[in-house]
Amino acid sequence: MTKRHGYALLTAIVALIVIVSAAIYASVAATSGGGTASGTSGKGGRSHNGAAPASTGTWVGTWSASPVRGEPGTETTGMAGRSVRNVVHTSVGGTSARITLSNLYGQSPLTITHASLALAAGTGGPAAVPETMRRLTFGGSRTVVVPAGEQVVSDAVRIAVPHDSDVLVTTYSPTASGPVTYHPHARQISYAADGDLAADTTGAAYTRRSEYWRYLTALDVLSNEAEGTVVAIGDSLTDGSTSTVNANARWTDVLADRLREAVQDGRDVPRYSVVNQGIGGNQVLADGSGRPAGNPSGLNRFSRDVLGRTGVKAVVVDLGINDILRDPTLADPHRIVRGLRTLTDWAHARGLHVVGATLMPFKGHRGYTPARETVRQVINAEIRHGDVYDAVVDFDEALRDPYDPRRFRSDYDSGDHLHPSDKGYARMAEEFDLDDLKGSAPARL
Repeated sequence: MTKRHGYALLTAIVALIVIVSAAIYASVAATSGGGTASGTSGKGGRSHNGAAPASTGTWVGTWSASPVRGEPGTETTGMAGRSVRNVVHTSVGGTSARITLSNLYGQSPLTITHASLALAAGTGGPAAVPETMRRLTFGGSRTVVVPAGEQVVSDAVRIAVPHDSDVLVTTYSPTASGPVTYHPHARQISYAADGDLAADTTGAAYTRRSEYWRYLTALDVLSNEAEGTVVAIGDSLTDGSTSTVNANARWTDVLADRLREAVQDGRDVPRYSVVNQGIGGNQVLADGSGRPAGNPSGLNRFSRDVLGRTGVKAVVVDLGINDILRDPTLADPHRIVRGLRTLTDWAHARGLHVVGATLMPFKGHRGYTPARETVRQVINAEIRHGDVYDAVVDFDEALRDPYDPRRFRSDYDSGDHLHPSDKGYARMAEEFDLDDLKGSAPARL
């Protein structure tokens, strides 16, 4: 057997494992009515809140965030006795909604006795529109216990969720459970309050502010606006680091706006939502520390964060720059490219179309060296050659300085020479040919 055939066989075997794993992880997310994906419902009153959706449509992800690690300082008590109010922003609207809660990094069961969902009364604040407040249930129960290392999906509730709006998802846990699974550097302020205030609409008691999302990893809607989901997997450049807080200025937010506006203009473009699975510092090949690993590699989280998303039809991959910057020696560009090709192979095994991004310049950043720049150029040449992804979005060409292509154009630079400004993030979204998001994986011969 040749080395190439051996690699192809290994890739096929791993792809099969990934598909089976994703099917197990997302089995409930694929059902229309929600319910628990894992965990057990505790004793609690049955809720007659119209959990079964009354209208038709397609279940899609309207918002998501990757669990990253356990929150420091929450190892012993977690958020016991507090209400956690996450503020999230929708990419498309719907007539029903459901959430996913994660205890992936918890070391003990997480008990939630009150969970709610409501539309925010204003941008970025904790106050809710009173008539939109909905109590969430899990398998018909108001209480749910999420075992350590697992997640749970709520029942669906009827609620008119507008596109491009803020939604408040609140959980209350009466008992100690830590560490808290969270997503730091959210570029969105969320809140916490003492006591069970999950049903509170004033927001007055929510005085504790943080730039985290806690427990919550997905908001799905039953939508007539979208027929599928685009999942963006990446690092801090996708997560939106340095973008304006509470402004929803990540490139994924702008891409969602572009798709929606194009559909409204009658253009023949995909009717897709956009969800963001960016993690700051993420690499293609290497995991972060811990067990389970905090900040798992793109290869290790692809099943969870891409194949496990609701209604996924297309994938955008923007990974590789941290493999260059964080390698203590000098990264092998061909290993990184092989990793990226593996992500594409796994997506193709699920029939998904893949758009991949070139790696943007970083001259002026403390990690810059001419040798690392050479690695970036080799990776970009492979990506542009056309055999890594189905289509390419050239972030490098869009944001580089035409007079010094190794660095950002000044108005696209946040100032750290690695992350874009809000204008730079908008330019990234504008670089997409929306037609490139169409289609499915190429047929296997």
